[in-house]
Amino acid sequence: MKSTTLFFFALLTTIGTLYAQNSDIETIKNVLHNQEKAWSNQDLEGFMEGYWKSEDLTYYSGGRITKGWQTTLGNYKKGYPTQAEIGTLNFKIDQISKITEDSYYVMGQYFLVRDVGDANGTFMIIFKRINGEWKIIADSSC
Repeated sequence: MKSTTLFFFALLTTIGTLYAQNSDIETIKNVLHNQEKAWSNQDLEGFMEGYWKSEDLTYYSGGRITKGWQTTLGNYKKGYPTQAEIGTLNFKIDQISKITEDSYYVMGQYFLVRDVGDANGTFMIIFKRINGEWKIIADSSC
């Protein structure tokens, strides 16, 4: 009887863990979907809602490390000043993997369809649960 009880306890624990992980992954996918919509609507501040609003936010691209939410937003505004540069954004998520209870990394591709020429590339971002919300704390795009 004891082994049956332990088996069911282990099974319920595993199911609960898988449910929580699937819920986290769906929430992360929703954050990315909201970023796609905001970007495509020329709402760079809305796009940045997916990022950790901190001076410790880290962005790595083109051999440069940028620190800070406000600096990252400023760089986006400078690099994408009009609809012709902003275009329409779509992500293809290739992998979402758990690092710890409160962090995941996401690897994927971005597709930016623009009047000034399309821009496509890859990214790896790290999400962390902060105050109950999933936020990007580090982004490496090329």
